Amino acid sequence: MKNKVLKTIKKYNLIENGDKLVLGVSGGPDSIAMLNILNDLRIEKDIELDFNIVVAHINHMIRDEAIEDENFVKKFCEEKGIEFYSKSIDVKKLANTNKISTEEAGRNARYDFFEEVLKKTGSNKIATAHNLNDNAETVLMNLLRGSGVSGLKGIEKIRDGKFIRPIIECKRSEIEQYCLENKLNPRYDKTNNENTYTRNKIRNMLIPYIEENFNPNIVDSLNRLSTIATKEDEYIHKIVENSFKDIVITADISKKEIILDLKKFNELDEVIKSRLILYTISEILGTSQGIEKIHIEDIIKLCGNNIGNKYLMPNKNIKIFIKKGGDDYAFYLAQKWRD
Repeated sequence: MKNKVLKTIKKYNLIENGDKLVLGVSGGPDSIAMLNILNDLRIEKDIELDFNIVVAHINHMIRDEAIEDENFVKKFCEEKGIEFYSKSIDVKKLANTNKISTEEAGRNARYDFFEEVLKKTGSNKIATAHNLNDNAETVLMNLLRGSGVSGLKGIEKIRDGKFIRPIIECKRSEIEQYCLENKLNPRYDKTNNENTYTRNKIRNMLIPYIEENFNPNIVDSLNRLSTIATKEDEYIHKIVENSFKDIVITADISKKEIILDLKKFNELDEVIKSRLILYTISEILGTSQGIEKIHIEDIIKLCGNNIGNKYLMPNKNIKIFIKKGGDDYAFYLAQKWRD
């Protein structure tokens, strides 16, 4: 398994010489296996890969055993001589305060803490222990939500040049076998067996049902779909980038404002229009999260009418404005509109 992880690292250039990684480690089989493998690779001299690691652990304060998980990871790191950082956050309280799901609150808390440790330790990458099964579950979950091609990509091997998934090409069964053979004795989160969250239902109910009744290799099939969707999405993204360069009039990112040539925009294929809107909003806000199909359709209709303006829901952070300048119409997108 260690060789498979090293192959993944090299194939996607996940780790480079001089990198310092923050490893998100819960204490479960996936993260403990990732930690043990990366620590082995870190100290091996013959692989010609010079990097360092620190560990970040979040106590969600949901389970009674959470403090035992924290102590387990802390002791593991002490024995290996690895820097260890932990933080306790009442995730249920956080979820209630922000009116979001416990699952989302937990994820936000983890990544906020990972970023905190990254800055504190002078690290430059964050490694999480997503595996091949996680990716298949994500693809299926996005499919059920009616996702487009982007959602079918699943979990990216590397995102934003900072978030890496070194064990993404390893199956859960391989990981558990690795832990057994290396006597790692990982912790097990019993809530993973509770079918409260959508992901748990997909993992514990839907995938086993499909394996038994339709396709015993559904995990592999979903991962092949993920690979195909990733390649197609990358190709479309290049087309969108070129289209943006062709129709952009001004792009003042410091002012959070981009102006596009409306006539050229309206001549584009609708698939490219949709992607171009998401691309432009992402350029302004740094993300297009929360922008749904209905919002994009409203903007395209607005542009087709060559007149009008609106605030883009759900957060009203983006103002869409169609304005005539000289003989041509322009398509304005701005975070805060200024008269």
